[in-house]
Amino acid sequence: MGKPTGFLEYPREETIERKPLQRLKDWKEYTKKQPEDMLKRQGARCMDCGTPFCHIGIEINGAAAGCPINNLIPEWNDLVYRGKWKEALDRLMKTNNFPEFTGRVCPAPCEGSCTVELAGPAVTIKNIEKAIIDKGFENGWIQPRIPERRTGKKVAIVGSGPAGLAAADQLNQAGHSVTVYERADKAGGLLTYGIPNMKLDKDVVERRIKLLRQEGIDFILNTEVGKDVTSEELKNQYDSIILCTGAQKQRDLTLQGREADGVHFAMNYLTQATKRLLNIEVSEPLIDAEGKNVIVIGGGDTGADCVATALRQKCKSVVQFGKHPKLPDVRSDANMWPEQPNIFTMDYAYEEATAQYGHDPREYSVQTKKIVSDHNGRLKELHTIQMKRTSDDAGNMVFEEIPGSEKIWPADLVFIAIGFEGTELPVLKEFGVEVKHNKVVAKHGDYRTNVDGVFAAGDSRRGQSLIVWAIQEGRDCARQVDLSLMGSTVLP
Repeated sequence: MGKPTGFLEYPREETIERKPLQRLKDWKEYTKKQPEDMLKRQGARCMDCGTPFCHIGIEINGAAAGCPINNLIPEWNDLVYRGKWKEALDRLMKTNNFPEFTGRVCPAPCEGSCTVELAGPAVTIKNIEKAIIDKGFENGWIQPRIPERRTGKKVAIVGSGPAGLAAADQLNQAGHSVTVYERADKAGGLLTYGIPNMKLDKDVVERRIKLLRQEGIDFILNTEVGKDVTSEELKNQYDSIILCTGAQKQRDLTLQGREADGVHFAMNYLTQATKRLLNIEVSEPLIDAEGKNVIVIGGGDTGADCVATALRQKCKSVVQFGKHPKLPDVRSDANMWPEQPNIFTMDYAYEEATAQYGHDPREYSVQTKKIVSDHNGRLKELHTIQMKRTSDDAGNMVFEEIPGSEKIWPADLVFIAIGFEGTELPVLKEFGVEVKHNKVVAKHGDYRTNVDGVFAAGDSRRGQSLIVWAIQEGRDCARQVDLSLMGSTVLP
């Protein structure tokens, strides 16, 4: 695969990005199109390893190792190296319904498990994947695939995020009539209203939705199950139902002053920002960071997206609090290959903040103690204390406050980005499915709920996770639905 000595001859070449201060002037994707000769060199670095760990798709210590959808990475790396782009696209599409999404926003656990990573920087798998699918659209190689036959079976999918779309695509290609129900005004779930445009352009999402429509999938938008349509109506109309409602219940803070005007959930802010960009009417009060001191509580990707969004809205300042210490520059002994490397990186948002203000916006080991508002109830400041991580007598990790490290931060806006508790419960109660820890109870690999004919996949079943896991579950669940409807299955 690739060039046997390519990993010795060619260094890793990172993603070419637009200059931070330049891209802050717009909401376009922050990456540039990668030169073809560079991509061929990177494909050549794929070293023909005996066991390609890049596509093993397992979990180690709770994190993904290798590609969960088992992309045939060495094969399309080799084809790109040899200039056979259309053949590379054919191999890519065998396992991944939406490479244009994963090639942009997946954290690339495949690269963390790349064998080249044992001795040096991994192959730039994610860049190559994105280039293959983009070239496929540019050259007109991707056309609607109209199923040759219909089975007469009807399937409803509740939720149009990556799991729902993957299940819909697979079942439609198997010949079933598929209808996707979405409560928002646009399909795509978190792809549309969770991920900012500078990471995933909404035209890219809409292009795929349009293609799925052309292939025969119906999308019913602005429709909330339990309000606009009942579960009984769906059960009467469809042979099977798949719940792909995601993990949208945001984790909240229990703090003095939480009710202050100016404190918002991160996803509410990101959703509103995207709607404003798309010129969609926003019914909620406007959240705008222009001229304001912004604090993001939560050190993950959603928090980084809030940083990048606030910068584009011309905030006065922005700080992101994380509860953990700064990550090491290299893998620790507890984080060995082929696990996803848990190391310090400069996300696009942090590069932009550094260019704008001269310093990284992240603050580490910070615990927010209380939120203070003025006499009008308007957010005024945050009170914090530094923490240190240690172990108790039983060896469990604990955090202790550092006396004398108290600090007061001026704040006009605070965004809470500390993760998600699970899926929202009203829809699940409507169907009567069993729920545990805010997740639908359905065995991985089977996906059946306790309600006959009702399945569940994606974050609604597994909890907050990666887009690649959502696609994997959507595909796998579709196979089980096809099997239950037909007695056998044609799906992989």
